[in-house]
Amino acid sequence: MTAVDSQTTDPEARMTLRGHLVELRQRLFKAAVGVFVGCVIAVITLNRVIDFMVGPYRDATNDPTRTLKTFGPTEGITIKIKLITYLGLFFASPVWLYQLWRFIAPALHRKEKRYAIPFVVGSVVLFMFGGFVAVLTMPQAMKFFEQVNGSDFESFYSPGNYISLYTLIVLAFGICFEFPVVLVALQLAGAVSSRQLLKGWRFAIVIVAVIAAVATPSQDPFTLFAMAVPMWLFYFGAIAIGKVLKK
Repeated sequence: MTAVDSQTTDPEARMTLRGHLVELRQRLFKAAVGVFVGCVIAVITLNRVIDFMVGPYRDATNDPTRTLKTFGPTEGITIKIKLITYLGLFFASPVWLYQLWRFIAPALHRKEKRYAIPFVVGSVVLFMFGGFVAVLTMPQAMKFFEQVNGSDFESFYSPGNYISLYTLIVLAFGICFEFPVVLVALQLAGAVSSRQLLKGWRFAIVIVAVIAAVATPSQDPFTLFAMAVPMWLFYFGAIAIGKVLKK
């Protein structure tokens, strides 16, 4: 029986260093295969994804034929490779997250596993929700830019600038929407109480507004409020959840 098998049959067994390395290698290989498959799917769907991402730009300029302009021979292929990588990681996220969980889970106690599963699921759902809100916000942000530019400037964006801005907005929303997970974890760890958080709600509203203003790459008011308002709601929701879980 190998070290991996003994770990599976006996939860109290302790892996040797070699056993951990073997387990890690297997998990990394499976995760890499998942990412490779995800990248293949990304290559197949790349043109549709780019067309979807350029949609807000076309709507804002009222030109359905508007395209992104490259200003260098390698700019187009560079941004496509980056986008394939991002999409591959996204499509393969169920695989590599599962492999990460299977590698960490044997070291956790039963009580820790009970909390870890909802935290992991909640983090993934909130990140996805943040990305969804970002996609809904992008058209309004582009229209704001066009209104600010007015008739004095004609907008021509390069793939590097536009798609990088799009992905940064999605990542910023996804990361910031993990805010309630952090608050609940701090309450469960005893670092802060729900009463303290509720008492400082005015200060928290200001801090959230500042974070949203700094975290939004586009710096437009629509994106700022689209990020800040859910985070304000998350703040009070996290207080309620933390209070229930502490009981």
